Amino acid sequence: MDLIEITRQLALDLNTLEFRPPVTHVYNPLEYARQSHETFLKRFGVGRKEVVFLGMNPGPWGMAQTGVPFGEVGIVRDWLQIDEPVGRPEQEHPVKPVTGMDCTRSEVSGRRLWGLFREKAGTPDAFFSRFFVLNYCPLLFLEETGRNRTPAQLPAAERRQIMSICDEALRRFIETLGVKIVIGIGQYAEDRAQEALATKDLRIGRILHPSPASPAANRDWAGTALRQLDELGIRLDEKPGTKVG
Repeated sequence: MDLIEITRQLALDLNTLEFRPPVTHVYNPLEYARQSHETFLKRFGVGRKEVVFLGMNPGPWGMAQTGVPFGEVGIVRDWLQIDEPVGRPEQEHPVKPVTGMDCTRSEVSGRRLWGLFREKAGTPDAFFSRFFVLNYCPLLFLEETGRNRTPAQLPAAERRQIMSICDEALRRFIETLGVKIVIGIGQYAEDRAQEALATKDLRIGRILHPSPASPAANRDWAGTALRQLDELGIRLDEKPGTKVG
């Protein structure tokens, strides 16, 4: 399967799931932002990669708007040069509307993550010649108040359903991309990679999640992430073909 086939199957499989309160709204950007997401895959997911950075799930002002993992609007439009039409979720929460590339809110996590990649790699072609970025779960969960609810906060039965589907998709992504190293962006993503990919011949590590909700991330997140990557033998500014690890 190629990346688009895997993604489309993932979206279909997740659509069979039901979620109970306190979750009241579920956004699936693989559907309403399909054109943008598949442009990302077609343009940057070609060929084998050395390292995959794995996030948890979309943020309301990032992938939920653009269809790109950690997809802060300015980065997606101006650096990745993706500016596709984005639809809307079937049930949209009034305090977390989807306006696509017209969104004026900035996803801080995405701005930090992609900003570091841009600073060190220079161009998208240089970055994606070695690296790729995925989210473990492509769904955004919202409570009645509009508050985000992460996959880790869902009831155990709902978590198991998600893991059954997303673990299999992750294995297919990794096999297709032929990566050597998976870097979880935060503890949850690393834990899922460790479990889902336990039988694979891979190195799995972690960098600090860039969320502004984390006090540690608000104290020189980029410097911390670079130190963690250096400990794993990964440099973002090395040329394609440089040995990793």
